[in-house]
Amino acid sequence: MTPGAAASPGILTLTHASVHLGDQLALDDVSVNLDQPRIAVIGSNGSGKSTFARLLGGLVTASAGTVSVHGLDPTRQSTEFRRAVGFIFSNPDAQIIMPTVAEDAAFSLRADRLRKAESAARVTAALERFGLADLADRPAHDLSGGQKQLLALCGALIREPRLVIADEPTAYLDARNSRLIADHLLGDASRQLVLVTHDLALAACCDVAVLFEGGRMIASGHPTEIIGRYESSLAC
Repeated sequence: MTPGAAASPGILTLTHASVHLGDQLALDDVSVNLDQPRIAVIGSNGSGKSTFARLLGGLVTASAGTVSVHGLDPTRQSTEFRRAVGFIFSNPDAQIIMPTVAEDAAFSLRADRLRKAESAARVTAALERFGLADLADRPAHDLSGGQKQLLALCGALIREPRLVIADEPTAYLDARNSRLIADHLLGDASRQLVLVTHDLALAACCDVAVLFEGGRMIASGHPTEIIGRYESSLAC
């Protein structure tokens, strides 16, 4: 899981950003600038880290404050934003839509209005890249958990987004498949990565870590330092 050469990422900027989910204040007055290639987001369940990721991914909107992702406003520039950002959920069934593996990978390209031959070539190349070529005609929902997450990853990356946000992408996987997914996420430096994870060894492979608690971002810095602070807070 050794990261590759550093990318030239864009900047993720939140300025006094808050998010209400119903009556709950899920994210409270977060201000941060992040321009590192690989960003780990850690914290306990309910700390706000997933809401932070969803805010960056345009899946929830700020109740207050502002959000800029690679110079784009997720709400006002939604079309450009969707082209620039790929999101990966912990449960791949939330992302798999089409009947077969190849059809599901191709579905992600629908907005690009490619010629049929070009779309087919990109799907073939993507399935090869993620080790799914032999499963192209297999019913997507019949895949194993690891294969489904690879397909979800394939669907998110086939459009070559500038930013990938992965919310607990290894949560339901065994050690082998977790390593495989992590290698795909960390091994390509051509894009920026925001990785929400409880796997602190995985977080340690990133360039920077941010720590959430009670809906607030309470620390950011080198992963070793931030992970150590988090572990200390968990000590009896």
